[in-house]
Amino acid sequence: MISRLLAKLIFALIGKLRVLRAENSAIAGPYLLAANHISHFDPPLLSVATRRKIDWMAMADLFRSRIFSAWARSIGTFSTDRERPDRASVKNALTRLKQGRVIGIFPEAGLRDGERSVLNGAPIDSGVAALAQMEGVPILPCVILGSDRLYNPQNWRPFCRVTVWVGFGEPIIPPGGMRKREARLYLEHKLCAALQDLCAEMRAHFSLNDDDMPQPPQQRIQE
Repeated sequence: MISRLLAKLIFALIGKLRVLRAENSAIAGPYLLAANHISHFDPPLLSVATRRKIDWMAMADLFRSRIFSAWARSIGTFSTDRERPDRASVKNALTRLKQGRVIGIFPEAGLRDGERSVLNGAPIDSGVAALAQMEGVPILPCVILGSDRLYNPQNWRPFCRVTVWVGFGEPIIPPGGMRKREARLYLEHKLCAALQDLCAEMRAHFSLNDDDMPQPPQQRIQE
């Protein structure tokens, strides 16, 4: 709670957050928040935009730092090894879902922009669909735009007012009466389509242009 408040206060000095359908994130019960990933600033910003506390699933490499590891675990973040099957992280996620919590996942498995982004038709990791299917919980699609501009140091000046846009889609419910593989493929397809449709809706709703879409960090730094 303290970390969320701190992130909110810091961002209030340098930017503004505009959210589409924030109420969708307040649904009761456990669910998986599945968002595109464009910067290292996404988790705290999405935690501010979301009306539920999020337990983030983060790459194991980030936990090599003792300081980061201690802080991350204190706010409910847990690690997952994307290089190989990680049964411990899956078990951890399922346990938290059984407790009625929200698990945050970036199904693109890393920072993505351009053609590599799910927003432009790139595939996603199957982990989020598998978790939803195993525990029978909904997936809430989420799109974040603009946070990549925070890679530019100039945008950290007080009251620079960088805008970050966040949108929440409609929950995707795991289907019944399907074989496991068919159900996972169905959920992956639905999630990809939902993220792309949500991005298009946000472009129209907030009057965004091509430059507001995800760009490589190196490009944002040089802007």
